[in-house]
Amino acid sequence: MASGCVQQIRWYRCWHRAIPTSPLNDLEIRNAKPGDRLRKLSDGGGLQLWVTPDGAKRWRLAYRFAGAEKNLAIGVYPTVGLKEARAKRDEAKRLLADGQDPSVAKKIAKAARAQAVADTFEAIAAELTDKKRRDEKADRTLSKIESLLSLAKPDIGSRPIAEISAPEVLRVLRAVETRGRHETARRLRATIGQVFRYAVATGRADTDPTGALKGAFVTPVVRHRAAISRKLS
Repeated sequence: MASGCVQQIRWYRCWHRAIPTSPLNDLEIRNAKPGDRLRKLSDGGGLQLWVTPDGAKRWRLAYRFAGAEKNLAIGVYPTVGLKEARAKRDEAKRLLADGQDPSVAKKIAKAARAQAVADTFEAIAAELTDKKRRDEKADRTLSKIESLLSLAKPDIGSRPIAEISAPEVLRVLRAVETRGRHETARRLRATIGQVFRYAVATGRADTDPTGALKGAFVTPVVRHRAAISRKLS
């Protein structure tokens, strides 16, 4: 190929890359049709919409980290719309500015969410009960603990323990209290508190919300009956 043609091709490529890319719009995205090969539509700032031959439209962020070219999966259109994709691009840019790799940060966040789902109140309550069993607590004691915890499991059993708030626990206790079982509600608060303190000790929760509930429900009043005195004949 003549050197003049080579130079012309190089000039055209440089000129083509220098053309500013117009941001995408919703109409353009909806009307984007698949082709025989992967199509990449740029929105600017590294954000791209990949239109695959099967018709799927996936958001990707092209970026560089530590000298390497990488891309971050942001989501599938239309589940993730243009506005949300841009917000995620901007968040990734903030991570890059802080010296963090967005792909690594995403994996860490995903693992943390999976761990939070696994660390439910019911799962940790079962761990605590097993620990007490290994500590050779009396069967009667274990039975009481399991009976009390069964009152809480329908409402908060499947909840990640780190996300359970004091008002949620209070609702559980109030449901027991309104049935007139005041002493049971008091004992249940203490038992739920044991589960939370065990979660704190094992790094699955930050606080025990039951501490804020002291005095939040009725304390049973013990009434002493007068002793019956008998006269000796």
